[in-house]
Amino acid sequence: MRKSDVILKIQNFEKALDRLKEAVERAKDELDRDGTIQRFEFTVELLWKTLKAILEYKGIECYSPRDCVKQAFKANLIEDDEIILDMLEDRNRSSHVYDEKMSEEIFQRIKNVYLRYLENLNLIKKL
Repeated sequence: MRKSDVILKIQNFEKALDRLKEAVERAKDELDRDGTIQRFEFTVELLWKTLKAILEYKGIECYSPRDCVKQAFKANLIEDDEIILDMLEDRNRSSHVYDEKMSEEIFQRIKNVYLRYLENLNLIKKL
C-alpha cells in the first residue's frame, strides 16, 4: 500500500466523520436520528478499513474489523480499542435489527461518546 493511498482513505474517513457530525447537530426527529445512525454505520465501516490500510502500510496484517482494531491498539494508532469495539457492536446491532428504543440508545452514544472520540483520533498524525 502506498502512502498516498492511505492518505486518501484517511481523508475519506474524515469526510464521513464531518457528515456524521453534521447529522448529529441537525437531528430533530426520528427520521433525522435514523439518518444519523446510517451515517454512523458508514463512518465506522470506513474507520476500520482505514485502520486496516494504515496497518498494512506499516507491514501489519489484519483481516476482520475486530482484529484490525486490536492490531491498531497494539500499534498505538488508537488509544482505546474497547470504545471502537463498542462502535462495531452498535453498528452491527443497528444494521440488522430495528428497535426504536435501541436506536435511541445508539443515537445517544453517537452524540455523547462516539463522536467526540472519533473527532480526536487524528489518524493522519499516526502515519
